[in-house]
Amino acid sequence: MLHQIEKWIDQTNIEYQEQRISCSKFFDEFKGFYPLKFLQQSYFVIVDTIPKPNFPELRQMGLGDFIDMEVNGITYKNTYYVLPELASDLRLHFHELVHVAQWGHLGAIPFMERYITEIQTSGYHAALLEKMAYAFDAHFTKGGEKIDVPNYVAKKIQKGI
Repeated sequence: MLHQIEKWIDQTNIEYQEQRISCSKFFDEFKGFYPLKFLQQSYFVIVDTIPKPNFPELRQMGLGDFIDMEVNGITYKNTYYVLPELASDLRLHFHELVHVAQWGHLGAIPFMERYITEIQTSGYHAALLEKMAYAFDAHFTKGGEKIDVPNYVAKKIQKGI
């Protein structure tokens, strides 16, 4: 199932490849949080509808609420998708970039396994990967001290957050 989802993700990212915008455009705003190289290898796409895999197996796993949930953005590997009305929301970009770092550190299949398990057992808002992203975007919004997010994410995941 996860390999089927990854194939769908890869196809979706290819489908939108021409519309991708490099996150390096946020270098000044996110300086000290995200290294330039990380931002240069991360992308976002402005879409009218957030793409989500809608496989019956995911609903059978109890993820129907997550699939049907209205979201402002979603991340697949190094690319995330945002709605037009939120395309200039720095907090949203910051949040989704935390997920890019998580995908990058864990890899696709391990990220999906963990994310699905966390959603199933704790729910979306209590899922540790989401809590990390929300904590970081709040820290950024409040003007918190600069932290190398990708490095921090890697250390926290290695410690088993």
